[in-house]
Amino acid sequence: MPAPLPPTYDPASTERDLYARWEKAGIFTADADRSNRIGGDRQPFTIVIPPPNVTAVLHMGHGLDDTVQDVIVRWRRMAGDETLWVPGTDHAGIATQNVVERSLAAEGKTRFDLGRDAFVRRTEAFVEKTGGTILQQLRAIGASCDWSRTAYTLSPELSVAVREVFVTLYERGLIYRGHRVIHWCPRCLTSLSDEEAEHADEEGTLHYVRYALADSSPGKAEYVTVATTRPETILGDVAVAVHPEDERYAAMIGRSVLNPLLGTPMPVIADPMVDPEFGTGALKITPAHDHNDFEIGLRQGLPMPSVILPDGTMGEDQNAEGRVPEALRGLDRVAARKRSVELLRDSGALVKTQKHTHAIRHCYRCDTVVEPRLSDQWFVRMRPLAEPALAAVHQRRIRILPERWEAVYVNWLEGIRDWNISRQLWWGHRIPVWYCADCPDPIVSRTTPDKCPTCGGPVTQDEDVLDTWFSSWLWPFSTLGWPDRDSKDLRAFYPTDVLVSAPDILFFWIARMVMAGYEFMGDSPFHTIYLHGLARDTQHRKMSKTLGNGIDPLDVVDRFGADALRYTVVSGLGMGADIIMDPSDLEKTFGVGRNFATKLWNIGRFLLTNIGDESVARLSSIDASRLALADRWILGRLDLAIAECDAALGPPRPPGDVWPESELRAGLRLSEYAEVARRFVWNELADWYVETTKARLAGQGEDRDTARAVLVHVFDAALRLLHPIVPFITEALWQQLPAGDAREAGFLAASAWPKAGGHPLVDEFERVREAVVALRQIRADYNIAPARTIAATIVARGDGRVYESEAGLIGRLTRAEISVTSATPEGAAAHVVLGGGAELVAPLAGIVDVEKECRKLRGELEQLDKQLTQLVARLASESFTARAPAHVVEGERAKEKEWVARREMLARKVETLCG
Repeated sequence: MPAPLPPTYDPASTERDLYARWEKAGIFTADADRSNRIGGDRQPFTIVIPPPNVTAVLHMGHGLDDTVQDVIVRWRRMAGDETLWVPGTDHAGIATQNVVERSLAAEGKTRFDLGRDAFVRRTEAFVEKTGGTILQQLRAIGASCDWSRTAYTLSPELSVAVREVFVTLYERGLIYRGHRVIHWCPRCLTSLSDEEAEHADEEGTLHYVRYALADSSPGKAEYVTVATTRPETILGDVAVAVHPEDERYAAMIGRSVLNPLLGTPMPVIADPMVDPEFGTGALKITPAHDHNDFEIGLRQGLPMPSVILPDGTMGEDQNAEGRVPEALRGLDRVAARKRSVELLRDSGALVKTQKHTHAIRHCYRCDTVVEPRLSDQWFVRMRPLAEPALAAVHQRRIRILPERWEAVYVNWLEGIRDWNISRQLWWGHRIPVWYCADCPDPIVSRTTPDKCPTCGGPVTQDEDVLDTWFSSWLWPFSTLGWPDRDSKDLRAFYPTDVLVSAPDILFFWIARMVMAGYEFMGDSPFHTIYLHGLARDTQHRKMSKTLGNGIDPLDVVDRFGADALRYTVVSGLGMGADIIMDPSDLEKTFGVGRNFATKLWNIGRFLLTNIGDESVARLSSIDASRLALADRWILGRLDLAIAECDAALGPPRPPGDVWPESELRAGLRLSEYAEVARRFVWNELADWYVETTKARLAGQGEDRDTARAVLVHVFDAALRLLHPIVPFITEALWQQLPAGDAREAGFLAASAWPKAGGHPLVDEFERVREAVVALRQIRADYNIAPARTIAATIVARGDGRVYESEAGLIGRLTRAEISVTSATPEGAAAHVVLGGGAELVAPLAGIVDVEKECRKLRGELEQLDKQLTQLVARLASESFTARAPAHVVEGERAKEKEWVARREMLARKVETLCG
């Protein structure tokens, strides 16, 4: 028999050791040969982790996301699937480069002081030193990843996949070099994709500026007034555009206006893109610094001078010579805006200003306001890739949970724009394109050329690197060995099954993975996209380092244990709902999880202390006739709990290639699963069945053996149900169980998910519970001392055999002597009507002062009647209900319901006790 359990559970002395034992035993390591896709006998189940940045440390977002994944993975591992959870990290181009550049800045240096090669080496050394931190931290919260398959987006193996995809898409005409306006971060000095330039509504200023017509008659000046939020870009204006059907400006189309900062002429043009309702209906056209203006400029054949340099200061490119005056040259764009307004005001061109709320894009990494900038970049044509990704959802080959995100996914794909994939960084996958000074065409190659294949001359590689997401969109198959299509892992585990993530990377990553899966594997990378909510504080703000409102999961683990963290996350995570946590009160937030673990530990201590050292019979060896009513009841409740947990977790995969309508939204209701398991263990096993076994376990003979067998069987199944949520404490308790019905050697983490045993629900025991609850309530109502034994009678009308056979149990659970009769006894007593017409009668003479209690009850009833009469009259008065605030009226109506219920209770007590 194992050593007795200590009085309290100590996570710190348990969790680290258990995890090391799991890992050493290879429980988390998948075996491709066992997959039935390549001849094995197991259904594969695969999840790929959203790879955290290689420089990241664990935060609550990871704690939430990875706990959800681990619950699903542990469930499917126990269910018998060949389960693979692929871990790894992302090289995180912008984020990692920013970290290293900050360390250089502290030394008074920039990356340009080091040069590209030296900077890359320094970054590699930094990643080598710190890059594995978060993967080690994931172990602390119990993440059961297959660490032997840890991947890294910048590893040599995945770099092969990245080059293969770039070259293949280029060969298919889906990658091209384009000259167009892109999002540019002046802080990171790189271009950004549409998704990386995040919208934020901000209050700005709309400046109304007059553009004088160049051919105005002497003494009769004519103007076109334009509204702009960016007067500093007037230096790059090349035209003023109006809608072709706007009668206000019909006579001005084809004439010229003067640039109000430069005095140079430019045409008034007509273009249908202009919104006549915005501002004045006239639009300044700055093709190099606005996406819409760029489109108009292309259509109209306008010049495109750039007047803002890459670092966000005012300056000229080769097409803008002479456009930036000395008064503005070198100024930051914000300072230039203020100076431009001053110049416009001084010249009389500024008509007025007004506040204006508009959407401003910010860099998703450093939050700098993004600058629209004309630039040469590499792009992916996305519409051909988006079509199969859209069809997959429409055809139900992929389901998105919760359902509301499906419309968001579809809307984005239907309006998708080409993806800017080049970044002006040094850290990342270098674009596999080389140039020869003597040949016109670029060299796009899977391997690094040492010379020009056309003329044999020297070649230089493109300076840019690829967007970080260009490597991570390949994650579901590049981590399994692609482009080697003979890779055993690829054949065994692709397609994967469920993709778990927060919704904030639905476009960045998830939708692109679907596109890549169809383009390169001919199939979706997963059948289910599960989007959980975000971790937020009590003000409903997303937890972040910037706001200082985050919670460090490792602090929670140190103080409460990993299981408390996991239970809190899972039990509080409704489908797609955010989880609210209080960073200023960890006890309030995670105490519930700690308390549940304590309850579970106490059940285990009771069981192990009371079942004795003898071997425990298997439940299957116990004749059904030996089972007590409570035994049959708990076995029925266990089967129901298993069925309800299975329904909440849902189908692990579609029955075929398509999700049937009946299962499209089923499953992955993790908080519901957690509540079913908690309710069974706490409310049914601990509060009821364990209490019924105490006397039996203290006895001898067959009944004791039966109680021991049922208790061990049920607790074993309960630990299995709970293991995916709270793996450490369940494993620690399970290791202490005696060999029994299903307690095989090894680890709970590798044991079988429980299955229902065909035990029906037992309604008779519900009548016993009802009688116990009623008698306990009587004791509470009349303040009967817990140590005092009372007498009570159950008046059975109809079949009273269950009360007769269980009278001893009812009495033990209520400290009462129970008799069963068919006639109601006389005398002062408390009466409760039970189900089936039975009645519980508890004589109170000699236990309470009946006369005094009756005076008290009648006084309370009389006072309540007066108050209730007044309240009813007030609510019947239209002058009150019409004039009082709605919330006050609702509060009074709620009070009326409460008082009516209390009056009924008091009247019943007066009737039964006082006659």
